[in-house]
Amino acid sequence: MARTLPEWLDYIERQHPKTIDMGLDRVREVATRMRLKKPAKKVITVGGTNGKGSTVAFIEAIARAAGWKVGAYTSPHLLAYNERVRIDGVDASDDDLVAAFEAIETARGETLLTYFEYGTLAALWLFERCKLDLALLEVGLGGRLDATNLVDPDVAVITTVDVDHQDWLGNDRETIGFEKAGIARAWKPLVLGEDDPPASVLRHAYAIGASAIRAGCDFFFDSAAAHGNRFSPTDSVLPDAGRWTWRELGKSFDLPLPRLAAPAQLRNAATAIAALRALGSKLPPEAIAQGVASAHVPGRLQRFERNGVEVVVDVGHNPQAARELAAWLTTAPALGRTFAVFAALGDKDIAGVVNALAERIDAWHLAGLADSGPRGLTVDAFAERLAGSAAASGTRRADVAAALEAAVAQAAPGDRVLVFGSFHTAAAALEWLKTK
Repeated sequence: MARTLPEWLDYIERQHPKTIDMGLDRVREVATRMRLKKPAKKVITVGGTNGKGSTVAFIEAIARAAGWKVGAYTSPHLLAYNERVRIDGVDASDDDLVAAFEAIETARGETLLTYFEYGTLAALWLFERCKLDLALLEVGLGGRLDATNLVDPDVAVITTVDVDHQDWLGNDRETIGFEKAGIARAWKPLVLGEDDPPASVLRHAYAIGASAIRAGCDFFFDSAAAHGNRFSPTDSVLPDAGRWTWRELGKSFDLPLPRLAAPAQLRNAATAIAALRALGSKLPPEAIAQGVASAHVPGRLQRFERNGVEVVVDVGHNPQAARELAAWLTTAPALGRTFAVFAALGDKDIAGVVNALAERIDAWHLAGLADSGPRGLTVDAFAERLAGSAAASGTRRADVAAALEAAVAQAAPGDRVLVFGSFHTAAAALEWLKTK
């Protein structure tokens, strides 16, 4: 009897003994049996520690505004698996995903695949059948050995490189940078969103002949351009704060500020524009402006209001993301107090996250993620990991919904509740907010 999508997801989650098993041999073997070809006329692969999802969203929005047919594969999802595969801005249907999983199952034989490998093959199978102008592939973990690296991109993007997923990628930026640089291809553009990327990334690009296109070197972005001021993390990027300029040698665009909040989003938008221009296809300035202004990603400083209390949900889950959150809290302070609802997985540098935000938070509410797989923690185990930090004395609740309810109850009109720490945290918060 045919499986439903939830049944398929339960099935594929149990097929491989490891949640993460990096390497391309298995997924390449099955892709060959499926006779998968290039998923679109052009492909952009986006890797990096933070900013991948937002950069994909900017590229997608700009390209679609230009009239291109675009497919985007992103991960993880927040509320429904279908979010991972978008075609022309619409999430894949249950029926389409089921058909893709059935095709994979027919082809794989005895080859074991991880949950992410199933999902990647499903996205590529669906994209190939849609005759796309552009396919966007967001790297799941690292780059060199990630399943998305099965496809040769026309342009590779590395947004940022910071220390995260050390168990798989290494303990320093140079080692992690080499893993992420593995998505680059010989003699193809490699767009780098950081002004100062790790030397390992630049060495790898040079070794394979990839053309490195660097922020702050080959393309620039300026806020308050009329006054000639360079953008800095302390600048506001709220939608009514003005305009900005993207420029490279011989070309510039005057643009509206992104709908997406946080200082880092201007850099993500600039990197997205550089990636699209690296394809060599012409883009109308109006499409760039429309895409920058309309791009939206759930769970990235997503704002709600409940009885005069602002609730902000963010997926930030490592120290670099926490530093960006702190910068945003500085540029857009609450009228009153700021409460944190914090829950994170056990393999994260949770003390580093707290340290980055400690000065901006008035009170902490800790929550457990015990039902979030092998990396999940009970709230007591989570609190023990935070001993000696500013969050250690925070109230404890078994789950995110309970912690968020307690924080909103404690807050007064004008106060802000910031919910963050994991995609699991953001998803639970969004589910609670839907019911309220």
